[in-house]
Amino acid sequence: MSEAGAGTTGTGWFTPVAADVQPADLNTGVPHPARMYDYYLGGKDNFPADRETAEQAIAAFPNTRNAARQNRAFLIRAVRHLVGEVGVRQFLDIGTGIPTSPNLHEVAQGIAPDTRVVYADNDPIVLAHARALLTSTAQGRTAYLDADIRDPERILASPELRGTLDLTKPVALSLIAIFHFIDDADDPYGIVRRLVDALPSGSYLALTNATGDHDPTFEPAAETYRSRGVTMRLRHRAEVERFFDGLELIDPGVQVVHRWRPDPTTEDLTDAQVSVYGGIARKP
Repeated sequence: MSEAGAGTTGTGWFTPVAADVQPADLNTGVPHPARMYDYYLGGKDNFPADRETAEQAIAAFPNTRNAARQNRAFLIRAVRHLVGEVGVRQFLDIGTGIPTSPNLHEVAQGIAPDTRVVYADNDPIVLAHARALLTSTAQGRTAYLDADIRDPERILASPELRGTLDLTKPVALSLIAIFHFIDDADDPYGIVRRLVDALPSGSYLALTNATGDHDPTFEPAAETYRSRGVTMRLRHRAEVERFFDGLELIDPGVQVVHRWRPDPTTEDLTDAQVSVYGGIARKP
């Protein structure tokens, strides 16, 4: 599950890349989490290896599709809150995934047309569809950066980011469903600290991470990913809360995502059916 490659999609207003026009480094014989996530959400930008591994994960953890969809719903609610209630007008979204409508900038600019968004991902299929992420309002702006979250300094120094966002003003850092694809050996907490440290006071961090706390069958599903060469690191609640160290969590704190400022469509879901923690915090 992923909001990217560490994310995902299919919109009605961009032309998909033809099946025979693929980036040179796109290996369709190996499953990729962004394309698997696209499959969970009902998209078409996936290949047999992705679908096969996704079905194995679903067999082990039948709520995989629920988890993906509720993670996506959290992102939309989070953006609406940050733009509509807090007044954020700049976003850095890392682990963007295959574009799915509504994309982050569509949600944000639907409320505040002058919102600016920088997307970053390192999946070649996301790069192939990046033009879907660059359709902005005239008042706002979007940019796409081909970069790996394990190299935060490159992201922060990039012309795409520096030319789009004003780092003297608050930025919402969106890290949705990416860190369960980052192992502890890659220092995920250090990555978050380096990114947040570069943002001014009044900025926000929105983050989600899959968990096995509520359904033990999620771990065998995670092993399906690992057996195909894809990192999958489920984290306990305290481990997810640690990502927000030094920041001010906003109510209701870190929750299973369907319980974070829920809407009526989530009323009948259990924590085990969703199994993704998420939260938003403000940099003081």
